[in-house]
Amino acid sequence: MENMKVLFAGSPESSAKILNSLFKNGFDVVGAISQPDKRSKRGKGKEASPVSKEAYELGIPTFKPVSLDDSFKKEIESLEFDVLLVSAYGKILPVWLLESPNISSVNIHFSLLPKYRGASPIQTAILNNDKKTGISIMKMVKGMDEGPVYCFHEVKILNQESKRDLENKLTSLCIKNIAADLNNIFYKKLIPINQNDSEASYCKKIDKLSGKLDFRKENIADILLKHKAYIGWPGLYFEKNNILIKIHGLEEYNGNNEDLLANSFKFISSGLLTKTMDSMIVITYLQFPGKGIISASDASNSYAKFFEE
Repeated sequence: MENMKVLFAGSPESSAKILNSLFKNGFDVVGAISQPDKRSKRGKGKEASPVSKEAYELGIPTFKPVSLDDSFKKEIESLEFDVLLVSAYGKILPVWLLESPNISSVNIHFSLLPKYRGASPIQTAILNNDKKTGISIMKMVKGMDEGPVYCFHEVKILNQESKRDLENKLTSLCIKNIAADLNNIFYKKLIPINQNDSEASYCKKIDKLSGKLDFRKENIADILLKHKAYIGWPGLYFEKNNILIKIHGLEEYNGNNEDLLANSFKFISSGLLTKTMDSMIVITYLQFPGKGIISASDASNSYAKFFEE
């Protein structure tokens, strides 16, 4: 809608794609709020968030406040906008900002609320082996993901889909529908409906330790789900001889029974075999600290003695 003024808030790549779609659909994006530049992983200097980069390319004014304080409030108060649209910004927004738009503050949440309130709904859906998920377009309130919902868009979760795959699918679903959703909100064709708080569930916090495996204490099904859910970050890793080794490929072992003790490893033709709580699993790709990703077959040439110890 050409006359609708939108203030956007988001940070990751998925949010940058949504921002791009708003611009291409003719919305008047008056500004983009994103996380401050962070230290680059590739060396010295800092790197802007994907949303900041996209806003710069589109000529959209960008705000990257370290703190959502009074000085930032003055900048926002100078803007006129109908909708604040939020997509994975990464910070809890103050009430004054939620009350700033002429019409509504709207959040794009990647779950079917009230299921999976919180910051990791995609990973949680995969970890729980859910068969469907979706997007909730909700009116923002002070409580985290507690606001009434304007509408839902649902998708199936395929068995092979990782967190990255599902995030891309949900982002595409959002891009397909967000223009119509905002128009319907603007013209009051969508009336938000309160969530049933008694049915609410919450995502657990995901941190670096979430990706650490103890093969002896976990069953193979849960390990494979973690591998899909934690792809990218935090990833999966295990400890051997006080060294943390990242896992970049896993598959279920379907061969003959192997005489293998718990917490021991054996190179076979398909990779590095180890025992889980209920079965066996094969690591196909791995990475030692400071080294590149290698196949387990290559690792057998350089690290055979390491894994025999």
